[in-house]
Amino acid sequence: MKKRGAMELSVGTIVVIVLAMSMLILGLVLVKNIFGASNKIVSMTEDQLVSEVQQLFGAEKKLAIYPTNKQIDAKIGKKTGFGIAIKNKVQGGATPQKFSYEVVVNDPDIQTKCGFGPDTVKTWLIHGTGRAGSDIEIPPSEIKGEIVLFTVPEGTSLCTIRLGVTVKYGTSIYSSESVDVEIK
Repeated sequence: MKKRGAMELSVGTIVVIVLAMSMLILGLVLVKNIFGASNKIVSMTEDQLVSEVQQLFGAEKKLAIYPTNKQIDAKIGKKTGFGIAIKNKVQGGATPQKFSYEVVVNDPDIQTKCGFGPDTVKTWLIHGTGRAGSDIEIPPSEIKGEIVLFTVPEGTSLCTIRLGVTVKYGTSIYSSESVDVEIK
């Protein structure tokens, strides 16, 4: 009789352990999916980026940044990035308008808090993949997406920096947004 009770306790314990492990694994997958948005940017095509960002535009928004929380986790030595999209809301034109953009360090205290300056951060931005863009033709009410990629080199101190994205139409500023990059 004693053996039967011991067997029931063992089966109950095994069931609890299996359920606990299942919940732990599902929780880890959920956390990974939530915080892995910036890593997906690196492998996105322009069309995929535009379709993701189209959902972000409000009635008056001219510039959108993906991921929407504007917080990027950058791991040292790994390529990471974010997406930007420009919507042509210029009035009175039936032909495509030309836009330009530039990504700059928008953090006046970077030297004090991180130990490096804006010129150092500019070297991280991978040339030809979104540091700046010019003569971007966008038809009226259409959206054009770009991907900004960068790699934080080994030996960089851990800190958070703010990058600014400024879009110009002609010589005037059309729109601007900021994104925070946390170096981990």
